[in-house]
Amino acid sequence: MADIKLIALDLDGTLLTTDKRLTDRTKATLKAARDRGIKVVLTTGRPLKAMDFFLHELGTDGHEDEYTITFNGGLVQKNTGEILDKTVFSYDDVARLYEETEKLSLPLDAISEGTVYQIQSDQESLYAKFNPALTFVPVDFEDLSSQMTYNKCVTAFAQEPLDAAIQKISPELFEQYEIFKSREMLLEWSPKNVHKATGLAKLISHLGIDQSQVMACGDEANDLSMIEWAGLGVAMQNAVPEVKAVANVVTPMTNDEEAVAWAIEEYVLKEN
Repeated sequence: MADIKLIALDLDGTLLTTDKRLTDRTKATLKAARDRGIKVVLTTGRPLKAMDFFLHELGTDGHEDEYTITFNGGLVQKNTGEILDKTVFSYDDVARLYEETEKLSLPLDAISEGTVYQIQSDQESLYAKFNPALTFVPVDFEDLSSQMTYNKCVTAFAQEPLDAAIQKISPELFEQYEIFKSREMLLEWSPKNVHKATGLAKLISHLGIDQSQVMACGDEANDLSMIEWAGLGVAMQNAVPEVKAVANVVTPMTNDEEAVAWAIEEYVLKEN
């Protein structure tokens, strides 16, 4: 195995415990990796604004030479906020998705940077419960700006009706967009070919790091691309079956048992 030079980490269900904490052991392990010159890159569906606390906890916030991948690969940026690469939805894309979610009786939120535009619907979105740090703006679809671009859209809804509705999504939409669940009650809609692996590929090109030198850790369907792509793909014990199936390693413990710390100790920090 090549020497690992970059560790890509999903947050929810992977790096964080169920109650959204970074444990002392995990923080110490990540610091030990960074002290060796290894890049630690949070790779998430969240916008940077929703990551401030965790970047501060890791000591990488505001750093010129530290990086984060947000919106599931749609935005690659320095932790100063400087953008290296960006792929977005147009208003017409959002309109097409809204048409579909209305047909399926699902809510739809459109996200632009740190602002969530809650498109008013008969069905209430649960997204504010997932990311209370973001700014939420209720808006009728007719009042949504056609001049703006949008990083992604989300449908946050009760799991059982959401799963049933997913089976009815128009097949052509799966060809036009990236559509995947990132949590039991959260469906994400992203521009075509935007996923965590493409974001990482763009970042390592900027950094001069080889794909074989990347370790990626995750648990949900939106992590599958980077776990399959990375030189060392690590699935949490609590990962969904399809992620475990493509991983090089499945940790013997869950995110609540510091699985990321174990994986880094075992495959990055351990002396040969």
